[in-house]
Amino acid sequence: MAWDPEDIPWMRRALAEAKRGQGSVEPNPMVGAVVVREGVEVALGHHERFGGPHAEVVALARAGELARGATLYVTLEPCCHHGKTPPCTEAILAAGIARVVVAVGDPFPKVAGGGLSALRSAGVEVEVGCEADAAQELNAPYWKRLTVGRPFVIAKWAMTLDGKTAVASGDSRWISSEASRRRVHELRGRMDAIVVGIGTVDADDPMLTARPPGPRVPVRILLDGSARLPIDSALVRTVTEAPVVVATVAGRAPADRCDRLARLGCEILTFPGDGPVPIVPLLDELGRRGMTNLLVEGGGRVVGSFLDAGEVDAAEVFLAPIVEGGDHPRTAARGVGCLRMNEAPRLEDVAIDRIGDDVHLRGRLPQPWNPKARRASRHVETP
Repeated sequence: MAWDPEDIPWMRRALAEAKRGQGSVEPNPMVGAVVVREGVEVALGHHERFGGPHAEVVALARAGELARGATLYVTLEPCCHHGKTPPCTEAILAAGIARVVVAVGDPFPKVAGGGLSALRSAGVEVEVGCEADAAQELNAPYWKRLTVGRPFVIAKWAMTLDGKTAVASGDSRWISSEASRRRVHELRGRMDAIVVGIGTVDADDPMLTARPPGPRVPVRILLDGSARLPIDSALVRTVTEAPVVVATVAGRAPADRCDRLARLGCEILTFPGDGPVPIVPLLDELGRRGMTNLLVEGGGRVVGSFLDAGEVDAAEVFLAPIVEGGDHPRTAARGVGCLRMNEAPRLEDVAIDRIGDDVHLRGRLPQPWNPKARRASRHVETP
């Protein structure tokens, strides 16, 4: 038996509940669960923090005896292995749940269909696929890390109406409004790391911290092939408040500069070669460290390097009602770019809202690792 259209509102309720864990559960996925009995909500739960009880266990504990014979809606396949917590499948069976509706299977190798099989083998009715696209999009960073081993990359910038991120002198304070900047700090507060280039440090001397603090303390990552980060910079001065990683290149970074920064508390991450810091190897290393969400704040060369590497997964853009008018290259994304406009990546699932006089635009870039993109490719007709 397939899931019923009447299941959709309950799954959407579970998805909204799952999002409450954003920034606190990573590298785990966000998961929500709802226990429903005879058309009435009995209990609601979500995975609140990494290492804490899973959404199903929270909801079932709140439901108590009312869970027996009820339906459980959950946004991700229940786990069936012992990790930091016992298997959720055991809790579901012990609670006497009669039917489980799952949005999408879990790609984690220790689960990957095993949870569904365990429930079905025990006689529980299991339906899969209700609001699958929404569930996968909610946990796109989790999917990317498991699929290709790299964090989900969000490129963020603020620009004028004529596409400038600064005036010719490099001054950019402030393009966006105070309200827009507050939203950026909220975004920072749920990231594992923030990336900028040495040019941004030279121009703005940023701290790159979330103010006020969010659920996570992001690592500040500087692309600085020559290790020329000034020792009196805001990043170095605040290294005890949030980690600083200086990504360098062996053929360009003098050992004495690296040693000096290391003595001051910065981590030096050195890549072979004598060119720019390589993007894909950097992301591979961050993925090995368990990082799930990465915010790239610029400048234009840095954003362009991630775009050229095909490693921008989403964009957060703040458009201010300002016309700068200068004849200079201070734009949001530089790099190699595209030779034809129809080759340029186009955002999908675009959302636009007003923040005072500013416009906040956000969306996803199609990527081959994304299950949604793979499904779409199967429906493309070839001539």
